[in-house]
Amino acid sequence: MATPQFACANWKPDSTDCKKYGRYRCKNCLLVAYCGADCQKAHWVVHKADCRSPLGKETWTPDWVLEKRVPAFIGDSDNGQAVFGVKKFLWGNIPAIDVLQLGSNEGDGYKKPLNLLFAASGDLRNVVKTIAQIPSSFEEPVTVAINDRDIDIVARNAILLLIALVSENMEEAVDCIIHVWYSALIRKSDLEMLQQRIRPLVESVCEKIKDKPRTSVLAKTFTFGERSLRLVLQKSSWDALLGYMSIPAGLTAQRANQIRTAVTLAESRKDYRHRNWLVQSPTQRVARHRFRQDGLLLPFGAPRDEFQEPNPTMYQTANTWPMHDSADPLNGWSPKDVEDTSSGPATADIYGKLFYHLRALVHSFLLHLSKLRVSFRLLQVDFSEVPKHVESNYFSRIEVSNVSDRGYVGIHRTVAMMAPLLQGPLINPHATLITLFMNAVPETMTMEEQRAVMSPHGQAMRRLLKFLPMERMPMSPYDPAFVKMSYASSVVAAYDHIFDRYMKVMAFSEMEEALGVAMKAKHTVIEKWPYQMKLQPGQPGAQEEFNRLVRGDLSGNERYVEWRRTKMYREEMDGEAGKDLLENMSSLDLRR
Repeated sequence: MATPQFACANWKPDSTDCKKYGRYRCKNCLLVAYCGADCQKAHWVVHKADCRSPLGKETWTPDWVLEKRVPAFIGDSDNGQAVFGVKKFLWGNIPAIDVLQLGSNEGDGYKKPLNLLFAASGDLRNVVKTIAQIPSSFEEPVTVAINDRDIDIVARNAILLLIALVSENMEEAVDCIIHVWYSALIRKSDLEMLQQRIRPLVESVCEKIKDKPRTSVLAKTFTFGERSLRLVLQKSSWDALLGYMSIPAGLTAQRANQIRTAVTLAESRKDYRHRNWLVQSPTQRVARHRFRQDGLLLPFGAPRDEFQEPNPTMYQTANTWPMHDSADPLNGWSPKDVEDTSSGPATADIYGKLFYHLRALVHSFLLHLSKLRVSFRLLQVDFSEVPKHVESNYFSRIEVSNVSDRGYVGIHRTVAMMAPLLQGPLINPHATLITLFMNAVPETMTMEEQRAVMSPHGQAMRRLLKFLPMERMPMSPYDPAFVKMSYASSVVAAYDHIFDRYMKVMAFSEMEEALGVAMKAKHTVIEKWPYQMKLQPGQPGAQEEFNRLVRGDLSGNERYVEWRRTKMYREEMDGEAGKDLLENMSSLDLRR
């Protein structure tokens, strides 16, 4: 991909005097760039409100302090974490991972097919990141099975993949994918891609199956040279898929923005926003507020005039924004990777950095697709139904998100269902099942352990104070200094002993004998605790690492476990006895 050109914030398509590309930054906010002083002066009437925003000042103070009142998150019904908005997760809330890491496992010179299963996929971020990082020398077939039970997720994943597969112009496809994925309003060209290139493919299927029962499961394989996408849906879902490419009747861009900002800027949620902004840098506060205002994933100074079409993959009705008010594209990507991406002269433009990071990543994804023999298979079934739709002893990697958390499927049922699908050690000793535990630590911590994290004499607090030194002791639980410490405390705390207790309670050690899989002694795909502090106070880069993790809203207690197959009893069983054993294993889920 060509080296990005960073636009002048004053540039318009009809500009005559503007040189289009920014070389100089606004020295006050570092959020926009200009080609010269004339454009900066001309743009000041537009930029002034953002540049001088109170959010951008070091002295900014949350409203609950200015108004001398208890903030709304104190004493709410969910320990200060009450959610607001519709509970859809169209964007990932944990940074994307490359599930292959081929160089650290099979090796960059691996010469066998790769088969990947994302059994509870959420959005495409892990798929995109994984394929984008396959070594360019790899020439074998790649099969990617992607499942989610939510039609909103599956429909958007199918549409994004179809854009990738049908587009002839790679540069145009990159921006179209980014905006359909993340922007609440899209350009006319993006809508035309959906309605003129993607919709006819789906319409042809719907026409052929129009007389089938609503619950009948029907499959269609779309082939594009050596690449293909096989979509397996119930008839009702095929019909629904058409709706993700049409703007709801009467929904204008202005109305769509009103609907979204009624959630993202709700007055009742002001204290929750301000709590998060306490741990952001001043410029990030301004940028994050702008994204809540317009919902466009663009550099801060990029022109927005073209974005006039409500994104139909997000707006399924004319009166609902489908996500929580806190949903943010930044949450799905590595804070370090994003911050390390250049945004040109506008060095503080965090969404510009994300935009250019995604541009490079999606471009790499499309470039790999053009060279690989890739077969995508999309399913929309409950997690427990996945084994009925895919091959056993087949997958090089299986990623299951956090369905193994106790409140969902649970670790024993997850492993019992997924392990038989994983390639055995004789086929591929590097085949790995990846499970994520987002809730194990908070669910297992005792009240004493929770208090110990914030104890002024505890190890975690002593470490925290080296990153967040206090000029004075907080006077109340809603003192900004105390709130900031509470927000950041989980990043520096250690949780190994808590997760060890969780594993004992959940009988992880019995997995190998009962299910033929074992925890890998050494992780080779993703770290056990990827979002905990690695550096010690005083080490070079430690403060920057701490700031990234806190600003990225990562708790530090997300734990990954990698599993490998050993001896599978399924391979030794046949007939009804083997079937009964597997069914009993699938229902096993130990509790406290």
